[in-house]
Amino acid sequence: MFRKILIANRGEIAVRLIRACRDMSISPVAVYSEADRKALHVRLADEAYFIGEAPAAQSYLVGEKIIDAAKKSGAEAIHPGYGFLSEREWFARAVGEAGLTFIGPSPESIEMMGDKTNARIAALKAKAPIVPGTTEPLTDDTAAKKVAAEIGYPVMMKASAGGGGKGMRVVRSDEEMAAALQMASAEAQAAFGDPSVYIEKLIERPRHIEIQIVADKFGNIIHLGERECSIQRRHQKVIEECPASFNDAELRERMGKASVEIARAANYYSLGTIEYLVDADRNFYFLEMNTRLQVEHPVTEMVTGIDLVREQIRIAAGLPLSLKQEDVRWAGSAIECRVYAEDPDKNFLPSPGKITRLRTPSGPGVRDDSGVYEGWEVPLFYDPMISKLAAWGASRDEAIGRVRRALGEYHVGGIRTTIPFFLSVLDDEDFHRGETDTGYIARFLERQAEKAKSESNDEAEIAAAIAAALNFSEQARKQQASSNNQPATISKWKAAGRIGR
Repeated sequence: MFRKILIANRGEIAVRLIRACRDMSISPVAVYSEADRKALHVRLADEAYFIGEAPAAQSYLVGEKIIDAAKKSGAEAIHPGYGFLSEREWFARAVGEAGLTFIGPSPESIEMMGDKTNARIAALKAKAPIVPGTTEPLTDDTAAKKVAAEIGYPVMMKASAGGGGKGMRVVRSDEEMAAALQMASAEAQAAFGDPSVYIEKLIERPRHIEIQIVADKFGNIIHLGERECSIQRRHQKVIEECPASFNDAELRERMGKASVEIARAANYYSLGTIEYLVDADRNFYFLEMNTRLQVEHPVTEMVTGIDLVREQIRIAAGLPLSLKQEDVRWAGSAIECRVYAEDPDKNFLPSPGKITRLRTPSGPGVRDDSGVYEGWEVPLFYDPMISKLAAWGASRDEAIGRVRRALGEYHVGGIRTTIPFFLSVLDDEDFHRGETDTGYIARFLERQAEKAKSESNDEAEIAAAIAAALNFSEQARKQQASSNNQPATISKWKAAGRIGR
């Protein structure tokens, strides 16, 4: 087992990894940019090394600086977390060439599954169902139109490299194709350094379901069931749950088996997630593979009782899996909300700034993976997620109740967060019924806007009615005073029907 691990990340995931190291009696080493000098992960680590200025391109994305820090610290391995360099095959290769261990899959597997067109080929090899579309990058809009004519509009254009909603465009006609291809390619180039895009059939109102797999270096591969990630905003997951709200043991088994075979086709080891789209008829289609630890891993840990990070570190150290498929059990339900420093009332604009007050939730079944503290300045340079709040319950209803209670206890002063947004979602009837898909948030926001408009109209009508009633009362009072030859100004008590004295 490793004695010391360098964590090539920041924020809440760096804190999560530091805690895993502590549990395994491994010394954690942090790296930090200028903006993160006082960050929580720096405070919690045994050692910390400065790697550059605040922009990630000058610090967390510079592999040479991270490897140099690992060597200086005496670390034997590097854990990339997620994001940044976690899915860059050149970094995994460079770590190995430096005589260190990359805690993740092989560079070859990252390269194969990180390219979505190659991943689709691997899925076909494993005989897994895939969404109809191309297995080669598009060259021009003429070729794109030909594919769209074969599989039928609407189609989804996607970046071959990367993810997170970058380089994605829905195309509904030939007329939209050329512009969509140009924009998707430009966005893919800017985000991933690769302009390649491909096309697949757009499945209307699908669920986004992912299967967690764990594989060692001895050919042992198991799955830990599904997570539902259908609630997304701008193609970015915001609420995840395990198991899926439409949980079905037979469907889980089929998706799990397909996922294991895809991983085997990629000669995969370490943690990984196979992602699918599931249509209204419960047909599932391979979407992509994430060759890293996922943001939403806590819900799987809470339901299965398996520490995924611990297992990942053990695999990297050359140890076999600590459990078999028949050992995996799913108990209860868990829901996670990604708490962002964003303002829901201003179209979710980032809300960086100083956290002047912080009260985090706790209690039975509650877990808050956070990377901030009271007095910390949330920087503008990085992803605005400040914590992952998850809650477990014996049933889905109990999990919903606990996460709602936890959100009610959560208070972050000085900045705006998405906590009020999550509370609204958790009160939504469609969410309670499990009627979610990748278009849920758009429909939810439309319903909220209609509700606000209706309430605004109701308030205006009530105000108008009150004004009319007051005006009628005043006119009646004046008329009564005139008929009695009394002055028009009488006491308010008398106007209210009381006898003045």
